[in-house]
Amino acid sequence: MKDLSKIHQPITELFPQPKSSRDWEKYRLSQEQLDFFHENGYLSGIKLLDEHQIEVLRSELEKLQDPEHPLNHLFHEYHSNESDDPNTVLFHSLGHWRISPAFHDVIWNPAFVMAAYQLLGERGLRFWHDQLFCKPAKHGGVVAWHQDYSYWTRTIKMQHLTCWCGLDDADEENGCLHYIPKSHTWGLLEKPALAGDMDGLKAFMTEDQLKNFKPIAIPLKAGYATFHHPLMVHGSYANRSERSRRAFVLNAFADGTISNSDEELLKGVPVISKGEKMEGQFFPLLFSANLV
Repeated sequence: MKDLSKIHQPITELFPQPKSSRDWEKYRLSQEQLDFFHENGYLSGIKLLDEHQIEVLRSELEKLQDPEHPLNHLFHEYHSNESDDPNTVLFHSLGHWRISPAFHDVIWNPAFVMAAYQLLGERGLRFWHDQLFCKPAKHGGVVAWHQDYSYWTRTIKMQHLTCWCGLDDADEENGCLHYIPKSHTWGLLEKPALAGDMDGLKAFMTEDQLKNFKPIAIPLKAGYATFHHPLMVHGSYANRSERSRRAFVLNAFADGTISNSDEELLKGVPVISKGEKMEGQFFPLLFSANLV
């Protein structure tokens, strides 16, 4: 068993790779979809996975959640419950692509890669890091309102993107994602505790922002994804339903992003000095036009 971050190509047949530029075309977003993203800060309902892929990822997720997994030390972060309250559970981890073949390969899923490439302006696409968010039935915790880039200022300039994909059907009953449309135009706000007070971010908002704080739910069938801007205000409420809500997140940035810190960017990743380009073993290039 080895660290899969050393392999910068798919290692299974789970996500067949396009062989030519023409093969990539079926994954392209429409201009209407791109315009919606840039106006509202998000784009939802993009199919990433078929039923077989969902089942394989669910199976590997179950193994990853075992704290006794022999490669648990490869996680950048591992929280059996990031909430302080044992009655509201939020499993959250980073770095599972290093451990699981299926989660390693989903980074090269053509449906994700092409959408992310387009949404970032058709520049070279690099992997930033992955996440797992799992809310068990009946006592699943919240993910507080936040902006992703408030946790990522250690990398500049801001040219990042988030993709959230469900492994269960997600709706308002079991804690689906919620957005504040057009909040990506509000600028960078302070960062709250991710599993803390749901409304902690509101303390840092202006009167005008509070007036326009109108959440919309993003229900998604398993295997479908939503993409959002790094300044999009988003969060998710508790799961009190009889169903689990499991999801993974892929975070990416445009090639040319640089380190803004002389400290460790992710646990277990060698320091990339401030001003140096984000690349190498942990930040592979996923796509650029000259690769096809």
